[in-house]
Amino acid sequence: MHTNAADSEVTSLSASSPTRSPTRRPAYFVQSPSRDSHDGEKTATSFHSTPVLSPMGSPPHSHSSSSRFSKINGSKRKPHGGDRKFAMIEEEGLLHDGDREQEGLPRRCYVLAFIVGFSLLFAFFSLILYAAAKPQKPKILVKSITFEQLKVQAGQDAGGIGTDMITMNATLRMMYRNTGTFFGVHVTSSPIDLSFSQITIGSGSIKKFYQSRKSQRTVIVNMIGDKTPLYGSGSTLVPPPPPAPLPPKSKKKKGPIVIVEPPAPPAPVPMRLNFTVRSHAYVLGKLVHPKFYKRIVCLINFEHKKLNKHIALTNNCTVTTV
Repeated sequence: MHTNAADSEVTSLSASSPTRSPTRRPAYFVQSPSRDSHDGEKTATSFHSTPVLSPMGSPPHSHSSSSRFSKINGSKRKPHGGDRKFAMIEEEGLLHDGDREQEGLPRRCYVLAFIVGFSLLFAFFSLILYAAAKPQKPKILVKSITFEQLKVQAGQDAGGIGTDMITMNATLRMMYRNTGTFFGVHVTSSPIDLSFSQITIGSGSIKKFYQSRKSQRTVIVNMIGDKTPLYGSGSTLVPPPPPAPLPPKSKKKKGPIVIVEPPAPPAPVPMRLNFTVRSHAYVLGKLVHPKFYKRIVCLINFEHKKLNKHIALTNNCTVTTV
């Protein structure tokens, strides 16, 4: 029985091992333990051998080269897939940008609508301010004029023609009242002309001033005329000669009574004042800029006995809105 066992082992070994050829020798063997046996001895002695020959005498690398080739190909394919993903992302970004542009159009419309609405509201508010400010016109009252000097003397005009020349100096007083409840005004005037027989014998102007809301002031204007030619129309401006003194009474017998009447006083000299007062209110800058123009015409009856005295003009002036 021992002999048979030894024979069986030899037989199994011979069967499991490949036959060697004296002429041809395998270059390499790939051996792996048997998976069918759990015995230690059979694992040590039994081998699964697969002869693989390399034509160049080098170990076979077909499997490893194919695996490397597959890895290289796989590594080369990854960028293509990334490019595709990147292209898809770009396309999605472009689509989203298009959507944003489409979404931006309503915003522009909202901004435009806001600007138009604000402009209309501001214009409406400006019209309300203008309508509220326009009826609040200033009030002007010419009080009096005083002639400090009025002298007529012979002279020559610029062309050398002999004529009467008048020199005068007067002061005009007026009251200006701003009735505006929420705005002040800037006040100027055109030249204030004092004329006699359609000849301007004196002139002046209002110095520019600012009048605050719901306030008033007295405006004083100096009017000056220096050697203005009258061309024959100044006879009435010549002051009358002083009355002649009465003869002294004699102590002789009384004779007939002689009544000496004083000369008739000269008739008043008509004169005329003509000017325009300009008032500008800047309620909302130059956007709401109401203007108030008042034209004033005053008739003056000058008398020599009223020299250096106030001549009332309250009831002799007309004020009209221009």
